[in-house]
Amino acid sequence: MVSFVVAVAENGVIGYRGELPWGRLPADLQHFKRLTLGHPVVMGRRTYDSMGRALPQRPNIVVTRQPHWAAPGCETAASVPAALDRARALDAEVCVIGGGEIYREALPAADVIYLTEVHHSFEGDAYFPALDSADWREESRERHEADEQHAYAFSFVTLRRR
Repeated sequence: MVSFVVAVAENGVIGYRGELPWGRLPADLQHFKRLTLGHPVVMGRRTYDSMGRALPQRPNIVVTRQPHWAAPGCETAASVPAALDRARALDAEVCVIGGGEIYREALPAADVIYLTEVHHSFEGDAYFPALDSADWREESRERHEADEQHAYAFSFVTLRRR
């Protein structure tokens, strides 16, 4: 199973200058950790660069066109299909964690999208691909209001391919 784990603003933005434009949402970080822990994560090199390190307790597979690129705790793949094949060989569930280009290329393979909808629009330079609602059904939704730890309201939404 290929799962996407992604936080998206109302206007489709997922990043700006290598950062999450909404800053830290602690509940979303815990949600991300719970969903990905123990499963291989597939990401693009720029997403890896924005994190600055491999995620612990899960295999990290970085898609890069740079043949000699390497990072501690990471495997590399030259393409999204190669990364997904490698990840599937490691575990039944593969988590694609970004960025925009990787989500776009992997979308046909996605079975589930664990979406954090951030209820605000932001300036950005990385976007989540548009989804065809005919392809996806909403399985669950859990809304969280802004509070002292979360500057913006957000919802955890699970979408499953029809």
